[in-house]
Order: sequence, then structure tokens, then C-alpha cells
Amino acid sequence: MPKASAARKKVTQKKITTSAPLATKKKDAVFPFTAIVGQDEMKLCLMLNVVDPRIGGVLVMGHRGTGKSTTVRALADVLPLIERAEGDIYNRTVKEVEEQTKQDGTSRKHSDIKHLTSEIVPVPVVDLPLGATEDRVCGTIDIEQALTKGAKSFEPGLLAKANRGFLYIDEVNLLDDHLVDILLDVAASGVNVVEREGISVKHPARFVLVGSGNPEEGELRPQLLDRFGLHARITTITDVKLRVEIVKRRRDFDAAPDEFLEKWKDEQTALRERITAAKKLAPRVELPEDMLSLIAELCMNLGIDGHRGELTVSRAAAAFAALHNREVVTLDDVKSVVNPALRHRLRRDPLETIDAGEKVERELQKILSAQYSEPVL
Repeated sequence: MPKASAARKKVTQKKITTSAPLATKKKDAVFPFTAIVGQDEMKLCLMLNVVDPRIGGVLVMGHRGTGKSTTVRALADVLPLIERAEGDIYNRTVKEVEEQTKQDGTSRKHSDIKHLTSEIVPVPVVDLPLGATEDRVCGTIDIEQALTKGAKSFEPGLLAKANRGFLYIDEVNLLDDHLVDILLDVAASGVNVVEREGISVKHPARFVLVGSGNPEEGELRPQLLDRFGLHARITTITDVKLRVEIVKRRRDFDAAPDEFLEKWKDEQTALRERITAAKKLAPRVELPEDMLSLIAELCMNLGIDGHRGELTVSRAAAAFAALHNREVVTLDDVKSVVNPALRHRLRRDPLETIDAGEKVERELQKILSAQYSEPVL
């Protein structure tokens, strides 16, 4: 009997090993990230969060039909692969599974079956639908197990699948308040705690939150708005040549997706390699004292509450430097990220006529004029 059991395990492992590469294949062709025309600020904000997820996510707000959802979903194909414990629904590393199993054995059924071997998988990019229930987001009891075996087991939700990846919410400004509260709590702690029918489950839920929407359809709650590290504003492209190029590329993609993807394969690979190199370099990037003082003075002069502003600008500037293969943050790096990092953190004045982004730029120009004799941004 033990021999038969061992043979059965070997067969199971073999099936898993041979089917693993299928996980990297595309079920549906996705428009290439590098083929998207314009919208440079949105693409930059997404790449910065890949380099350093501590930046805190991206809020993309702008006109309808400007490629917001297309760009976010296209991001998955240029993300570096990650290593996880084989078959682990929470995308944890082998070390993380071992540590959690020692503590409380929360997800032992996901780790023991695979004997804690590692596998390389794509970074998860999970969509959170507006109509999703709390159980779908957080997880719930596995009814099938309860009815067939009389056992209470946990069925992970979207937060579990998004761990170590991206959680994308389209039309985030229309999200129900109770889901907003859940996201705020989990985003702050990095842990999702679920208590259902006498079962208490805690699992890691560290993800980059990406939201998109149209500001004409409503504003975000201030608590959720502040949680986004960067805010990218998207407008309709007014250059005729670029608009024509958008239509051409989309038509080519719709007509022959495989050929179009092959055409952009080299650019996709080059960008993936660039992002991978930047992730490795980012922890070594230095932030000079004068740059940090500049960032702190800017946030103070703008009247930004709290200290998330300084932290976000510092991390984004370091990630920007890493993307350009530099180990020291420069003034140009700060200039490149300060607007999306601070425009949504300004106190709102109903009588204010100046745009928030323009206000950030003007204040930075004043500081530069006084300290660095550099009045032009």
C-alpha cells in the first residue's frame, strides 16, 4: 500500500510539472503594452510601481475611451516572473509557506500536496468587478466540501489571488463603500482576515492597487484617494497623427493578433528586461540629502497632510532613477514624478481656479528659483 501511494504521488507531480507551462500561455490576445500610443504618464506610473510596489499603486482618471483599461491589462505581459511555492493559491514563496505552516497551518492543504517545491509563474493581475460581493473579494467557506465531506474549508477570494501582484478596479469611483472599507483595511495591513462560520483565516494580501475611472461619474472617497501612491491624469489625444496611428494599430491587432504580437515581441522583451534590471537596482539607489530636503519643503509649502507625500515622491524618484540605470536620484528624477505623486494630496479649495498639477509645478518652481537659481521646470 505505501508503494502504491508513493507511485500515485509521483504521477500527480508529473502532471503538475508538464502542465505548468500552460499557465504562461495567453487565453486571449492582449494588446501589447509597448504598442500603446501616448499616455506616457499612465505608463510611467505603472512601471514605477512594478519597480517598487511600496509606492502604493496608481489611480488613473480621465476621459472615456482613452485606453485606461487596455493599458493596465497589457501590463501583465511585461512584468517579470516571480517564484512561488508550487500550486500555492496565495502566491507565497516556499519560505513564507513554511513559516505560516509553523505558526498556524492556515493553508496546509495548498502547500503539503506539492511538497513545497518552487515554480516560476507570471505576476498576477486580478480584476475586481464593481458588482463583486464581499465573499468573492475576501473569501468564503467552500460549500462543496461542507456538503460532500462535512468539513469546513476556506475558499480564497480575489485578495488571495492578487497577493504579490496587481489588483485592478475599473470605475473605482463607483465601488461600493463596504468594499472600499475592506480595501483600505487590507491595503494598510497587507493581511486579509476572514471569519466565517467558526473558521478564522489570515493570509497575506500585499498587492499594488490600480484603479481607473472617469471623474465626471463621481469622486473617490478621500480615504481611498490618499491610499493611491500616484495619480495619473489621462486626456484625449489631440494630435491628428497620433490619433490616426491609434486606429491603425488597433485595426492591425484586431485583424491579425498573432502577427501583431510577434511584431512587438522584441519591444516587449526589451521593456521586461529593463524593468527586471531596475527592480534589482532600486534598493541601491541613493537619495541625496538636498533632494530629500527639497521634497520635504515642497510638501510642507503645499500644505499636504501627513507624510505620505514625501515617502511617495522619494520612492518614485528612486524607482525612476533605477529605470534609467542610475544609482543616485537627481533633480530631474524628482521633477518627473512629483506631479503624479502630489496632485491628489492637495487640500481642496472650492474657490481655487488653478489646476492641482499646475499648483505643484508652480510651488516647485518657486523653491528652485530661491535655492537652485533654476526658475524653469
